[in-house]
Amino acid sequence: MSTPFDRDFDHEFVRAAALAADGSAALLEADPSAEFIGPHRALARRVKTLVAAYRSPESALHGSERAVAAALTHLRALRSLQTASGLFAGGDNVQSPPDSAFTVNDVCDAYVLAAGAGPELADVTAALADIAGAATGPLLAGGVHTPNHRWELSAALARLHRSFPDDRLLDRVEEWLAEGVDIDTEGLYSERSAVYASIVTNPSLLLLAEVLGRTDLLDAVERNLATTLDLIRPDGTVETVHSRRQDQRLSFALWPYLPHYRLLAIRTGRGDFARAARLAAVDGIHDPDLLAQTLLTPDLRRALPAPDAEKLPRDRYFPTARLAAHVSATTHTVVYGGSDVPEHGRIRSGLACNPTFLRLFAGTAVLDAVRLSRVFFDLGPFRAADMEQLADNRYRLTQTLTTAYYQPLPKDRRRDDGAYLLVDEGRFSAAMAFPDRPQDEVSHTTRVEVDLRDDGADLRIDISGPRVPWSLELTFRAEGVAAGVVEGAAPIGDGRWCLTTGPMTYRVGDDEIRVEVDVEAGEPLAGPDRGDVLRYDPGQDYTVVGGTDATTGNRVYIGGNGPQTLSVALRTSRPAPAS
Repeated sequence: MSTPFDRDFDHEFVRAAALAADGSAALLEADPSAEFIGPHRALARRVKTLVAAYRSPESALHGSERAVAAALTHLRALRSLQTASGLFAGGDNVQSPPDSAFTVNDVCDAYVLAAGAGPELADVTAALADIAGAATGPLLAGGVHTPNHRWELSAALARLHRSFPDDRLLDRVEEWLAEGVDIDTEGLYSERSAVYASIVTNPSLLLLAEVLGRTDLLDAVERNLATTLDLIRPDGTVETVHSRRQDQRLSFALWPYLPHYRLLAIRTGRGDFARAARLAAVDGIHDPDLLAQTLLTPDLRRALPAPDAEKLPRDRYFPTARLAAHVSATTHTVVYGGSDVPEHGRIRSGLACNPTFLRLFAGTAVLDAVRLSRVFFDLGPFRAADMEQLADNRYRLTQTLTTAYYQPLPKDRRRDDGAYLLVDEGRFSAAMAFPDRPQDEVSHTTRVEVDLRDDGADLRIDISGPRVPWSLELTFRAEGVAAGVVEGAAPIGDGRWCLTTGPMTYRVGDDEIRVEVDVEAGEPLAGPDRGDVLRYDPGQDYTVVGGTDATTGNRVYIGGNGPQTLSVALRTSRPAPAS
């Protein structure tokens, strides 16, 4: 274990981790016994933080009796949430083995820390052992319902075995691992989620690699971290547009990746991982759990290797996720055509549903989302069913929508009682036995060609099929509202503008994104009086229940009636980076 006397001991990092833990632990010193003090996962994490602070010489709570008392109070509350089955109550997942596994992972880590402190924490150690023992049986037999749950549950079983050896636990872990880790050739897990990769899958696989001696699991984490390097955005977040989980509509910070990039940078000497670790900590260390991790994994306390300089320009295409990124000294652009909706025909938790097909960063000027709506049978916005790489940094996104009008049923399919099967025909459901009817199909095709440049992107949009309204929505990050930096477009109210030709500019400080439009074929573009056209339509899957997946921010609309072909030039301008 590294000590403050080791030459490569990173004093600054460990002190920062201790400060973050102390900031959290200080809030826990008051006696909360008179009332319920939080869900089971939060309680276990707080106990772990308190025990780590007690153990760490860098913490203000080192050796503190108040920390011990607070830990015991929280453990009593945690035990009260453990049902007769051994699983924990709370949350929308009833009697959930994987949700309980999150808690047991922290309970087991806290047990290791408490047991290592000796008799001073004997009561804490005993309480943790009691909780872990009650949970062992249901976790050993329990099931899951998402891909990452397998690894979280397996990590809990491995931690239980680490402190309370039982071959049945390892046998169950091997049963889960025999399914194979769900990582693709590009280094993306099947859920393609930054949240679950950083908070669940990577830490779980690292633990399993350590306990089981499985270098293949360590390799999987390294591959995912290497892939994530190309998904780090200039604002210190990780790209999530391609995710199949909740973060596909969120901005997700890089900092949860910090311990993983740091650990593998230290162990492998990778300078690119060291650079990512520094980026993850650029705004300081605020994770109270990090101190416990430095005690449990002493390599984290060592100094980082020298970071590699960022290589610019660079580009990356992920064929499995149908996501491409191009990064230059001034611009970071992402184009995306990997939605699951065209194949599955529905909006669903666990599917990639985000209709954003392009993002562009120019420093503080950010084009957060480019989306395209078509008024075609209320089937929703453009989500590419196919993405083709035409050349370096050139891509074509395509989607064809087809629906039908249905003819009368053939004589041999008719019923005197009129009671036909209730069937989903892809757009809606009705008791009309759709598969038995002749159909008159109507189709609509949208193609978007994207050329990613060092100073922006060129789009060529081709809309074919019947004459229907369409609207291209460009959502700029809302920081520009107060400065009034949308220029060259006509305001149409509620943070929205209409653009017919341009150029228009969106400016934040010295950073700028410029937009120009050229109609190559079709009718003139819609003017600011066409509110019926200049809007985003989420489609009936949302509107039928009064929902939406619309963006917020400064929204600029370009719209008209198809068929239409137009080009849109996006150009960035910002000061040259310091040498």
